[in-house]
Amino acid sequence: MKEFINKLLTGMSIGIVVSLIPNALVGELLKLLIPHFPALQQILDISILVMSMLPIMIGVTVGMTFKLTPIQTASIGLAAVVGSGVVQINESVMTLQGIGVVLNTGITAGLAVLFVKYIGAKLKDYTILLLPTLTIFFPGLFGYLILPYVKNGTGIIGVGIQQVTDFQPILMGAIIAVIFCVLILSPLSTVGVATVIMLSGIGAGAANLGIVSAGIGLCIASYKSNSLGTALAHVLGSPKIQMRNFFMKPKIAFPMLITAAILGALAGVLNVQGTSMSAGFGLSGLIGPLNYINLTPDGWTTSNITVMIAMFFVIPTVLNIILLRIFSTNLKMIKSEDYKIHIE
Repeated sequence: MKEFINKLLTGMSIGIVVSLIPNALVGELLKLLIPHFPALQQILDISILVMSMLPIMIGVTVGMTFKLTPIQTASIGLAAVVGSGVVQINESVMTLQGIGVVLNTGITAGLAVLFVKYIGAKLKDYTILLLPTLTIFFPGLFGYLILPYVKNGTGIIGVGIQQVTDFQPILMGAIIAVIFCVLILSPLSTVGVATVIMLSGIGAGAANLGIVSAGIGLCIASYKSNSLGTALAHVLGSPKIQMRNFFMKPKIAFPMLITAAILGALAGVLNVQGTSMSAGFGLSGLIGPLNYINLTPDGWTTSNITVMIAMFFVIPTVLNIILLRIFSTNLKMIKSEDYKIHIE
């Protein structure tokens, strides 16, 4: 069961990143440029369309993670779409809306994997005819039927987190930032978690700052043991490249976790907000800082720009430098070799 869940989560994470990263990298920048260059609207529309392909991508990447056949993998992709809720039917008109309910997509994909593996080669020559149909009408239909309940459940969790955060923004901001700082170093997708629980508001802003803390901190900590390009990949790409080192020596993340807690608390003080679509990216594509600006009532004012630069760049850099020096020189708990990326 543990191996099954691990493979399912790995497949979901890959599908989520592949589908959401194009818009994450260019979406916010395009929104700024489109008023001046209207032709760029088509590129933005394409990146949004790709986001709605998330359910089928999750199904396909999950199938590939389990090393299933092309027919089995495609069948899982179809079932995932059926159970995702990404397609809305209104008066016989079908429309794509958002990315669906990610949790239910994962549940449906997991059930579809069990189904196609149970069927195996039992259908023999009729596999290509019957397997897609049976997968849609059994695990796919089951996912479709439980969709309203799962959607309401995840919505309640998201609303609950937002209400608690609104009531106690400083404490909850710190907690959420630390959680996402750990998640970005785990096999779990921060984007997936944020979208599953529909994280928004200060909670999403704090989550972003937790990822920023990890990315900048690991970039600074690792540049002595790795190439400059590898070090920058922690910020421009993902801190997940330190996943192996983190699991071998969790203490290497202590400076980043403390930085995350401080930034998360400051997010509550300064009302740094985000959305469920932006909460898992950090500085990738400048999603975190640009979303903060876009969600402020007065937009690109001097004070908002100052807060953005301070919270997303200056403070995490300064705090990580100080804390890394304390943990390496004074406490001698970590050393630069601990952050060496082993590329085989």
